[in-house]
Amino acid sequence: MSSLARLTAAAAAAGVVAAAIALPAVGGTGAMFVSASEDLGIKPEELKEPPLAERTTVVDAKGNEIAWFYEEYRENVKLDQMAEIMKTAIISIEDYRFYEHGAIDIEGTIRALAKNLSSGGIAQGGSSITQQYVKQVLLNSATTEKEKNAALEASYARKLRELRYAMAVEDKYTKDEILEKYLNIAYFGAGAYGVEAAAKRFFGVSASELDLAQAATLAGAVQDPNATDPNLGKAQRTKLLNRRNVVLDRMAELEKITPEQAAEAKAKKLGYKGVPIPGGCSASKYPYFCVYVRNEVLRNPIFGKTAKAREQLLDRGGLTIQTTLDPKMQRAAERAIKKHVHASDNPVASEALVEPGTGAIKAMAASREYGTNKRKKEMSYNVVADAAHGGGTGFQAGSTFKTFTLVTALAEGMKINDGFSVGSGYRAPYYSTFKNCKGENIGDPSHTVTNDEGGGGFKSLATGTWGSVNTFFMKLEEKVGLCDTVKTAKSLGIKRSDGLPLQEYSTFTLGTNEMDPVTVANAYASIGARGKYCAPMAITKITDRDGKVKTYEPKCKQALDPEVADAAANILSGVFTKGTMRGVGGIGRPAAGKTGTTDAQATAWFAGFTPDLAGAVSIGDPRGAQNHKLNNVTIGGRYYPSVFGASIPGPIWKDTMIAALKGTPATDFTPVNQSRFGGCGSGCAPVRQERPEPGGDGGDAGDGPLEDVDIADFG
Repeated sequence: MSSLARLTAAAAAAGVVAAAIALPAVGGTGAMFVSASEDLGIKPEELKEPPLAERTTVVDAKGNEIAWFYEEYRENVKLDQMAEIMKTAIISIEDYRFYEHGAIDIEGTIRALAKNLSSGGIAQGGSSITQQYVKQVLLNSATTEKEKNAALEASYARKLRELRYAMAVEDKYTKDEILEKYLNIAYFGAGAYGVEAAAKRFFGVSASELDLAQAATLAGAVQDPNATDPNLGKAQRTKLLNRRNVVLDRMAELEKITPEQAAEAKAKKLGYKGVPIPGGCSASKYPYFCVYVRNEVLRNPIFGKTAKAREQLLDRGGLTIQTTLDPKMQRAAERAIKKHVHASDNPVASEALVEPGTGAIKAMAASREYGTNKRKKEMSYNVVADAAHGGGTGFQAGSTFKTFTLVTALAEGMKINDGFSVGSGYRAPYYSTFKNCKGENIGDPSHTVTNDEGGGGFKSLATGTWGSVNTFFMKLEEKVGLCDTVKTAKSLGIKRSDGLPLQEYSTFTLGTNEMDPVTVANAYASIGARGKYCAPMAITKITDRDGKVKTYEPKCKQALDPEVADAAANILSGVFTKGTMRGVGGIGRPAAGKTGTTDAQATAWFAGFTPDLAGAVSIGDPRGAQNHKLNNVTIGGRYYPSVFGASIPGPIWKDTMIAALKGTPATDFTPVNQSRFGGCGSGCAPVRQERPEPGGDGGDAGDGPLEDVDIADFG
């Protein structure tokens, strides 16, 4: 009896639907159609083949890979990039007549049909590689559980659908093209999709380097990849080993290899290496920046209309995302932090570097590794960024916020030497002294703000800033207005790290709001850019899988009058020579900045800038800054009675900037418009020469108070 006759007889026994699946012999050698197929409507149906889920690669500003994102770990490769023995192995075990038959293998279908008839169900598939490819496409295309179930259901109706699609696939592609597509889409287990990913995951080699035993292992894995997943344990590895040997026996039976070659390969151990799946932020060299980039794509509508669309684009799109990260600057930040703070310390230091005039984030670093290992004190969230970019609640920014009150005063007409006399304590004279931006009275006459070091006296915008005098800035905020100060801060991108509205209390100028280094660094970068605010930027270009390029430009606005920014930079530059950073010193080029320490040393900060680069450093205890303050602590192997902005954050910033800007020509700040900001307006008084007083340990400087300058710096 001929193959066709046997098939027809079997089909008749199985019923019309089975006949519809089994009757046609399409394409390949001896291609034919049984006449009944036309009556049954067996015609090719075009298969929609959406692009395979493919990894997205993230690169730094120099083009170096720093992270991968993917839903399925897959690397598509061409057929000629796969070892010949791999092709032979998969064809031998899955469809040995692949190059001879069309969309359906009649002999294979007869065997499966007979087995199914005797078992009363679907016991054997008998699918060709083309049909298996179709099944994988339908499964990969499924977006709902109903569609997934339909792609996997054990029914002749599914087989019929697959056959129609397979007929169209055979008409559309060559056999080699179909085999290439199948080997790129197949799941091999252990989280590896496609033969290239499987070769790397299982054996640490590329698909082009697979030997006989390895190829047979992978060929055996595709039948039931979950049951033979070597990553799941000894039982699964034993099943995979047995399956490998079945493949080797089949290859020998088909005379694709000799019995001796089969025996030699069977004598080898499984050889599974379980090479860690690359990618994800935990595996990145720069995990905090990686987390920032991932969240930027997931939350930003410019990358997709819905959250689901953005996630699919990122994890399945095969994109190449070029970022702003500068590896030299990143190394500078990492080394500076490591020098001053150990990963084993309870407090954690973090730093962000931002380019003035573009908002480009050049570096994000922290003293601890990113991850979930509590024993190693790894950080499970992005301590360098806000909650919208994977961060947490942040730390109170302390006196870095005094800069926004200073800028507001300059914008409202005060000159550099303008000021007033203040005492060692400040109490609002009445409830209506301070109003928030809703016009509500929030002044608190019952609360007294004090300085760490006694007396007051006359303070100008310059001397009050250099000494970071709390009572002066409370009085200055009273003069210029709380709401105006808040508006200035907001214009420079200031927002709470946790995403909640800024708290608009009288102590706003003392930095009671929780911040993150990226936000603070970017605000200071705006002053360095002469008042030009640019939104923080991490992505500059995205290339899709087809080579189409989309570039992203900085989003900027003029937030401050350039001359106001120049005057603020002039005053803040004195912090290094006459203020709280005088004991640390400058960086050998024009720079400006502000220390920040919160009440009773809960957290400490330094934020500073040059015209070329800005940075912000924070340190605090993630267990709870208010309950674990920076007093009587050992950090980086050094004991500190109290930690101030100039104790650790300032030196980290200094070391970072010197290394990060090495080789970059120094840029001067724009000189102050003396006719507008020089000299005195109203409320000016002679200022005595300030000089360091030897000894002591007061305020932010950490190396002695300034005479006539109260260096308290908290809030």
